[in-house]
Amino acid sequence: MSLEKIKNTFCQFEITSEFVSYKELVSGHINNTYLIETTQKPFYVLQQLNHAVFKDIVGLTANKVKVSAHLKTTSSYASLDFIAAKNGNYYYQDTKGDYWNLMIFLEDSITFDVVPNTEIAFEAGKLFGDFLNATANFDATQLIETIPDFHNMEFRFWQFDEALKTASEERKELAKNQLKRVESLREEMLILHQLKKSGKIRLIVTHNDTKVSNALFTQNNKGLCVIDLDTVMPGIIHYDFGDAIRTICTTAKEDETDLSKVKFNLSYFESFTKGFLSEVSNSISNFEAQYLPLSAKAITFIMALRMLTDFLNNDTYYKTAYPLHNLDRVKNQLQLIEEMELVFEEMKEVVTQCLG
Repeated sequence: MSLEKIKNTFCQFEITSEFVSYKELVSGHINNTYLIETTQKPFYVLQQLNHAVFKDIVGLTANKVKVSAHLKTTSSYASLDFIAAKNGNYYYQDTKGDYWNLMIFLEDSITFDVVPNTEIAFEAGKLFGDFLNATANFDATQLIETIPDFHNMEFRFWQFDEALKTASEERKELAKNQLKRVESLREEMLILHQLKKSGKIRLIVTHNDTKVSNALFTQNNKGLCVIDLDTVMPGIIHYDFGDAIRTICTTAKEDETDLSKVKFNLSYFESFTKGFLSEVSNSISNFEAQYLPLSAKAITFIMALRMLTDFLNNDTYYKTAYPLHNLDRVKNQLQLIEEMELVFEEMKEVVTQCLG
C-alpha cells in the first residue's frame, strides 16, 4: 500500500493531529492493518476491511461501535475507541470501493501468538470472560451476523454432505479414515446446536474468534483489552470458550503432520477455565456450564469438518501450501479431539471445581 494512499485515507477521519508515518501490523489473515504515527499522541490503527469475506461492512462496523460503547460502561478492562469519518459514519469507502475504519492505538500493549505459560492462560480467560459478562445485558438481536452460519454445526454438516456427493473417489479414498471418524462423532457434535435451537442455551453477544492473539496484555502480563471485533455477533457462550481452548491448549500448530506432537495441555485448560469462570460465574447457568468441555471438542470438530469439506471440494476455500495440506489439518484437529477425550473427565471436574 502506498504512503499517499494510506495518508489520504487516514485524513478522511475526524482527527486533530497530522499524519507522520505508518507501518503495517501483522494482525490476522483477513484485514490489512496499519499503525499510524501522528504529530501528537494518541497514535491510531487504520484497517482495510475485507468486504469479500464480510458482505455487510456497514452492519459490521455498527456491531463493533455498539459493543465497544457498551463495554466502556460495563467492562473492568479497556475497550476499543472507534473514530468517525468526516461523513459521520464509522467507516470510509474509498473510490475503489474498499472500506476502512480507524481506532485509537493502545500504547504499551503486547500480544502473544502462542500462550507461553499458565499465567497468560489465566489472564486470557479473565479477559474473554469479562467480555462476555460485560455484554451479558446487551440485546444480541441488535447485532447482525457478520458471517452467517459461522458456527452453525447443522449447516457445516450440510456443506460436508454436499461435498461428499461430488468428491472424487481418489479424495474420498485418501480421507476414508477421517470420513469414518467424522460420522462417528456426528450425533455428539450436534448436541450444542440442538440446545441452541431449542432455546435451552441463551443467545448472547459472542466474540467468535477468541484466539490469544486477539487479546492485548500489559507489559507486566495482565489482561488489557479484547480486540478484533469483526466477528462479534449473536451466539452462545460455548463458541467463545471452545474456540479459546482449541487454540490455547494445543501443543502444536494446526497443520503439524507429526501427530505425536499434538497433545492437549490440561494445565492451560485449568488456568484459562479458572480465569474465565471467575468472570462469568454470575451470568452462566449450571446447565450451560456443564457443556463447556463439550464445546472445546465441538469447535475443534467444526474446524476439522470445514477443512475436510474443503479437501473434498478440491481446496477452494483455505490457502494450501501443498496438495494434502487440508487433509493434514483435518488429521491434526481430529487428533486434538482424541487428546481431549483422554482427559475429558478431568476437564469436567475442572469446570465443577471452578464453579465451586
